[in-house]
Amino acid sequence: MSIEQRIIKSKTSIFKAVFPNTTNHYDTLFGGAALQLMDEVAFITATRFSRKRVVTVSSDKVDFTHPIPAGTLVELIGVVSHVGNTSLKVQVEIYIEQMYSEDRKMAIQGEFTFVAVDENKNPVAVL
Repeated sequence: MSIEQRIIKSKTSIFKAVFPNTTNHYDTLFGGAALQLMDEVAFITATRFSRKRVVTVSSDKVDFTHPIPAGTLVELIGVVSHVGNTSLKVQVEIYIEQMYSEDRKMAIQGEFTFVAVDENKNPVAVL
């Protein structure tokens, strides 16, 4: 299978509802909760792409462009954006969807870097 086919096949999409237990004092999704969800989707995407053990080594330039209010739905989409020898990058976007309308917009985007490791936590080839 080509790298392009693996990228397409590993694309990951998860929907979540934003409940009050994940919001801050402004009644919007807490930034730390958003980062946790993004890292989870990025991890799943990287694992599906490589089918290897992977660990997060960095999160790069996460842009919070719109607050995400409680009572909305979010879709997180992870796509492999770069493949190196032992590492890969995953672009993650979070979209806000209103529960009772068709409104949808991108709220957060960022990139996460993973390294493939063996059982002794030594780097191994991604492919």
